[in-house]
Amino acid sequence: MGTLTSCSFSTMNLRFRIHPPKISYNFNQNIHMKKMYKRNLGRLIIRCSSSGGGGNGNSNNNNNGSNSDGKLEKDSSSSSNLATVTEENTEERNDKVTDSEDSPVSISSRPTISTIESTYNNFQVDSFKLMELLGPEKVDPSDVKIIKDKLFGYSTFWVIREEPFGDFAEGILFLGNLRGKREDVFAKLQSQLSEIMGDKYNLFMVEEPNSEGPDPRGGPRVSFGMLRKEVSEPSPTTLWQYVIAFLLFLLTIGSSVELGIASQITRLPPEVVKYFTDPNAIEPPDMQLLVPFVDSALPLAYGVLGVQLFHEIGHFLAAFPRNVKLSIPYFIPNITLGSFGAITQFKSILPDRKAKVDISLAGPFAGAALSSSMFAVGLLLSSNPAATGDLVQVPSTLFQGSLLLGLISRATLGYGTMHGALVSIHPLVIAGWCGLTTSAFNMLPVGCLDGGRAVQGAFGKGSLIGFGLATYSLLGLGVLGGPLSLPWGLYVLICQRTPEKPCLNDVTEVGTWRKAALGVAIFLVLLTLLPVWDELAEELGIGLVTTF
Repeated sequence: MGTLTSCSFSTMNLRFRIHPPKISYNFNQNIHMKKMYKRNLGRLIIRCSSSGGGGNGNSNNNNNGSNSDGKLEKDSSSSSNLATVTEENTEERNDKVTDSEDSPVSISSRPTISTIESTYNNFQVDSFKLMELLGPEKVDPSDVKIIKDKLFGYSTFWVIREEPFGDFAEGILFLGNLRGKREDVFAKLQSQLSEIMGDKYNLFMVEEPNSEGPDPRGGPRVSFGMLRKEVSEPSPTTLWQYVIAFLLFLLTIGSSVELGIASQITRLPPEVVKYFTDPNAIEPPDMQLLVPFVDSALPLAYGVLGVQLFHEIGHFLAAFPRNVKLSIPYFIPNITLGSFGAITQFKSILPDRKAKVDISLAGPFAGAALSSSMFAVGLLLSSNPAATGDLVQVPSTLFQGSLLLGLISRATLGYGTMHGALVSIHPLVIAGWCGLTTSAFNMLPVGCLDGGRAVQGAFGKGSLIGFGLATYSLLGLGVLGGPLSLPWGLYVLICQRTPEKPCLNDVTEVGTWRKAALGVAIFLVLLTLLPVWDELAEELGIGLVTTF
């Protein structure tokens, strides 16, 4: 390589000289950006060497004299030397770009060097800086060294190497060998971390990624991840979120009342019936026509809302003893069922997988318990002659929407009642039916639904992926949920498709009885959402099946 010897700049060149950008960035934290910067900086380096290129430190410019001492020309004649650099020297410059960061940099404003390239390089660097500023705050490298020296050791966990941890590689994952019972080691490390760093970081115990085998002590090999507390913990609920939740609750009240009015379809005016039954009906009927039916619709609306509130109370009662914070519920209105349930977020990190399963199952179990009670009482009142004045007539084909509930209704009301065109039932039957259907939908093992969270906690994230694919397939084919399969599938894809974040202790198993309870619950969910096919409905007498 020849050395940089003789270069000169005119007044015009000095005025339009392009300086390399001064970047206040820690390249030790981002090797990729460092290489990008060096490569872009090397493109801007102009190396002035002689046409002979003997490597002796001498250079000739257009054969108009030589400078054997290697000094830069300072007279005005040197201005024209650089301006008349030939294409051969330009090609030689491109072939001999140096990557040395310590060599002097000189940049000419020759027309062949595009200022657009320099602007693009500056934009690249600024983009990296912007991504660094907008992204989550990373773990301080100095803290990593302190934690390795003071937190881990031969008696707890022997660190072998570190890897990035988190969705955006904002944390550190320590991989190594466990030196004790994992639960005891994790508790000890958490206590020591708070003593060393205070409340600055959260420590996670997770399964070692790409592990070659199980731990010699039994169970999977574990690693310990560390994230900043403000990065790993969910953000608090804002004022706008409270406003949105309140508006959604008002809409859910309206949809529940509308469901109560629709349940009286045999007594509604024809134009109102057309609005509820004709898919092509767009304009709503005169609201004055619905006022006489509001009072009789309130009991059903109260039942639907009561199931949803009971569902959320179940979540909060299970979360409170474990010091887990939950967000305000965002109710999802739906005319067919009154409500699709509610979106409730975790506002603190779950301590372990047992807490995830218990909190997730508490809501659907509570809602299903109240719904089952209303459904059972409603069926008993429907067969009681003294309650005839409170009954409403509904098409018998509605009982074909659920295999489990249809069979229970058939066993209670009898063949003669269920095989007619219309069936007289108590409003509590409708409220219980809608509540059980909503609870079953929320227990589907997919995404961030209650069922998805429970499956992730009981069987792991890998199992949730398999359950989720099967659930999406059944919903897409219309096997589960009947006419509600498509809107529910779209709702899950838009709002609830992301799995829940890991717990602090994301390794310890939940126990056999929790897995068994979850398995039974999913089986009942399938029976509830599976419609009754026509042949079975005709044989059992569930609804009047019309054949053409």
